[in-house]
Amino acid sequence: MAWDLSPSDSTYLNWMKDAGFNMSGFCRVEDLDKVRAAGLSCLVIDKRFETMDWEKAPGDAVLDEIAADLKRQAGSHPAVAGFFLRDEPSASFMPGLGRAAAALRRAMPDKWAYVNLFPTYANSRQLGTATYEEHLRTYLKEFRPQFISWDNYSLLDGEMQDRFYTNLEIIRRVAQEAGLPFWNCILGNAHYMYMEPSDATLSLQVYSTLAYGGRGIQYFTFFAIDSSNYRLGAVDQFGNRTPTWEMLRRINLQIHALAPTMLQLRSTGVYHSPAVPEQGKSLSESRLVKSVPGAGQILIGEFEDNRGRAYLMAVNRDLKRPVMLPIQLRRENASLVRISPYSGKETGKVTEPVGLAPGGGGLFRVE
Repeated sequence: MAWDLSPSDSTYLNWMKDAGFNMSGFCRVEDLDKVRAAGLSCLVIDKRFETMDWEKAPGDAVLDEIAADLKRQAGSHPAVAGFFLRDEPSASFMPGLGRAAAALRRAMPDKWAYVNLFPTYANSRQLGTATYEEHLRTYLKEFRPQFISWDNYSLLDGEMQDRFYTNLEIIRRVAQEAGLPFWNCILGNAHYMYMEPSDATLSLQVYSTLAYGGRGIQYFTFFAIDSSNYRLGAVDQFGNRTPTWEMLRRINLQIHALAPTMLQLRSTGVYHSPAVPEQGKSLSESRLVKSVPGAGQILIGEFEDNRGRAYLMAVNRDLKRPVMLPIQLRRENASLVRISPYSGKETGKVTEPVGLAPGGGGLFRVE
């Protein structure tokens, strides 16, 4: 998904589709036909929710009336995936947001109610709780989401900060306990002190999220914002495509290729070597991998399908240097079968060290 207001211009919607997106962002009711014509879906944003004081949200009768009106306007439209309620709410907003989400579910059980959460580095004043995990659990209790969405922008000083992985660790654990999928909102442009997009930065964010078992990727943002030093969104401030558009297309097409396999897998563990982020686990605890000698900074996500077959995703955490991974498995005589990120098909047993580009990832079945 492109995280921001969905465009009204069909040209831009078609550019999104061509770049491998399947959700255009937060759309207005009047643009739903255009979103649908481009082969996309979206989350409807309504002014009543945009301007609502969530600490003083109206009673259920008013919220039910709003939900019923949205159902009349958009509930049966094929482009509607759900409804946007709020970005980065304080815990004090959660009861009101939860009642609005409940009203939407009563009116349209098949639609999502969407809230996007703060990252781990938000302060207690922003969170409205003493800790990040308390914030998450307040959200789960009050909002009862269909999935967890959050943002984390940690590409600074030429590398990915460990806080990106710590956030994934916490979300994965809490989401698994709650039986929920999760969506990560990642950097798709440059602004403030954040790094400029590259194939490596986009790949690292996407493959790391997939390695943790993520089910949604959101890019902040598709359009470069006319503010501060925002630059190198997929579409610039003049309305022209930038090199980032091609980069997004390349990584999104890889997601499309791997999705049929990934959707059959359940995350069973995530491991780092040699450096382990806060709350993370060392590769020495891996169930599948014995060692990866001299590999540099790597991440291994482990999975199982409904037939009990094991899979792993290897990610090169280094944004500058490619790696060749001599992955040594724990089970004697076990081997890796590569799943192509271009065709989505198995390409045969791996007979040499696994090569990964800077920030790159690869998916393998253990045979």
